[in-house]
Amino acid sequence: MHIHNVRGQLFEAAERVLLRDGPDALTSRAVTEEANCAKGVLHRHFTDFDAFLAELVLDRVRGVEEQTTTLCAAAGTGSVVDNLADALQDLFGPVTVAIVALITFRDGLRARLREAGSTGIPLVVQGAAMIAAYLTAEREWGRLAGDADIDTLAPTLVGAGHMLFADRASTPPQIAAVRKMVTTVIVSVLRPPQS
Repeated sequence: MHIHNVRGQLFEAAERVLLRDGPDALTSRAVTEEANCAKGVLHRHFTDFDAFLAELVLDRVRGVEEQTTTLCAAAGTGSVVDNLADALQDLFGPVTVAIVALITFRDGLRARLREAGSTGIPLVVQGAAMIAAYLTAEREWGRLAGDADIDTLAPTLVGAGHMLFADRASTPPQIAAVRKMVTTVIVSVLRPPQS
């Protein structure tokens, strides 16, 4: 039987296993069983399981890069706090939180990601870059102070955001809690709307 979009189906199966059972249950057998295909299918497309996982992470990284374009296009519109809170909520969806845990859990995966040129914790690093790009755009619009320290604000927002969302066992935080955190972090550099 021919499977269309094998990579995509295997990635989706891996995400389902990761969300349902956690990083320690993510094996090539669990992925192929979830995708309802033979184990050999995964190994025909990837050299080994860590190569598969690295591609899964890099696929998610590309998604964050696409989110960056959308978020930066929102600069100058709406509320800075709401835009940031929504972006953090999108960034730290359940799959991303589970993948960050997986990266921490698997030495071989971290090694593969470094070989691919990733530094730090992938997804978190790209998330900070996304937030920094947005904050820079808002500073250019005059909605943040000209001396706003973007290099400190962006990782602070992402780190605090990750802390809010990191508990896999409970429900994600309410958007009000995310807005409160964002407001606390940026209040000193936020400029009132121009009338």
